[in-house]
Amino acid sequence: MARDLTVVLQDRPGELARLGQATGQAGLNIQGMCAITGEGKGVIHLLFDDNDATTAHNALEEAGMGVADDREVLVIDVTDQPGTLGGMARALGEANVNIELAYTTFGGIKLVIATDDLDSARAALE
Repeated sequence: MARDLTVVLQDRPGELARLGQATGQAGLNIQGMCAITGEGKGVIHLLFDDNDATTAHNALEEAGMGVADDREVLVIDVTDQPGTLGGMARALGEANVNIELAYTTFGGIKLVIATDDLDSARAALE
């Protein structure tokens, strides 16, 4: 299992470094990440193995960064070819699963998906 932690930071130089230092000093490996800025804020999604999520949450809190959300996500092996995203998203849509968040992992071809119905998403993608 995998977990996505959402951290909201100020949009200013050094904030992502501070986040990376906090997780690194805790001995945590970030498996994937998505970072978006707007309206003076940076919204960062961090992917951790399920067994590292509590340690990550604590390390971020101790560094003065609140965790806005902590949720289980699917990490799906995908084929690196045209149409893969469309086919996967179509299967989820036909199962009435709404994709709330999607990003890729580091070091491989995997897609991270957050949805309010993980069981239906798993079934639709099998």
